[in-house]
Amino acid sequence: MIKNETTTLPGRWIEGAGLILGPVLLLAGVLARIEEGDFFPAQLAAYARQPGQMVLSYSLFAAGTVLLWPAVTAVARRIGLRFPGWARWGTVLVVFGLFGRVFHAGVSHLAFQLVDAIGVEAATRAVESTYGAFHVFKAVNVFIMAGWVVLAIGAFRARALGAGALGIARCAGLALAAGLPLGVLKGSSDPISLVAILGLSVALVPLGVTTLKNGPSPRWWAVALTIGLIPVAFFLGVSG
Repeated sequence: MIKNETTTLPGRWIEGAGLILGPVLLLAGVLARIEEGDFFPAQLAAYARQPGQMVLSYSLFAAGTVLLWPAVTAVARRIGLRFPGWARWGTVLVVFGLFGRVFHAGVSHLAFQLVDAIGVEAATRAVESTYGAFHVFKAVNVFIMAGWVVLAIGAFRARALGAGALGIARCAGLALAAGLPLGVLKGSSDPISLVAILGLSVALVPLGVTTLKNGPSPRWWAVALTIGLIPVAFFLGVSG
């Protein structure tokens, strides 16, 4: 028997952190490579020149992508109070799209390792000859774009991000996330990238602040345990 039917997952603190850190990490990742060309030859050349900066950029972007899933659940819960159908479809489409972006991040990581292993020219030829190769995540490319629009429409109808002009602006910002370029080894010099992420920030960060403020503070041991587990998990992962 379930004792507490009001419990929500993944929980207020995870959702609040995702709402704030997701857009912030995306923005940091985009800004870190904003001076580089938008397509894979320029991205690989940039990695050959400054590998640390490019790894940081792509890592921040990938981490922000992962942290958006609890952010989406927070928005969807507000939509679901009035329009559960819009909440379900928006959540499913956006999360499937996030899976696709994480896959793209993995392929980009492999491409960077090719630069180290065989040199930038050979790596560029290898990526060029395989760029259009089939993979199952091609099916979610449309979700990467359409999911945010569906979620934004649901949020507008449910007034999930506020009422009046401010609410409309936040819903429009949510929809702008559909314009964020997708695929492997994509740059961010196109102004659309910044506009999309700034829109996402306007939509999600204020809700994140509100989410974290509305409720009791976490227990000290839970905070300490969480902070301690992060480096431990990283060390174990690096150790193989």
